[in-house]
Amino acid sequence: MAENGPGQTAHRWYARPVFFVADVNRAARFYVDMLGFEKGWHEADGAGTVCQVNHGECEIILCEDATRSDKGRLFIELTAEGLADLRRELAGRAVPTRETWWGYDALQVDDPDGNELLFPTPD
Repeated sequence: MAENGPGQTAHRWYARPVFFVADVNRAARFYVDMLGFEKGWHEADGAGTVCQVNHGECEIILCEDATRSDKGRLFIELTAEGLADLRRELAGRAVPTRETWWGYDALQVDDPDGNELLFPTPD
């Protein structure tokens, strides 16, 4: 813990979004095969309904839960070069994308369950 001022302590907050999915294995395959993520872990030695996928410092927990059909949105900032590379990778894998607006011009990728990944376009 680091001191943040007299009598205050700053704590590091570490956050990971949870995306609810209909089929955790299908979702994990999409993130790994189509978006270039790596599987970080999968509950019950791969037989469970929760796993995590990682791409650099971006970590997403995928949770198969029949009672949840919520849709999530994750805002991911890349450098201009990183976004250009991502666009080429997505085109090479035939991943559908669209241009959108969410406070910024952004590239949007939807996973098979409708969760949204937004990549703002750098100025």
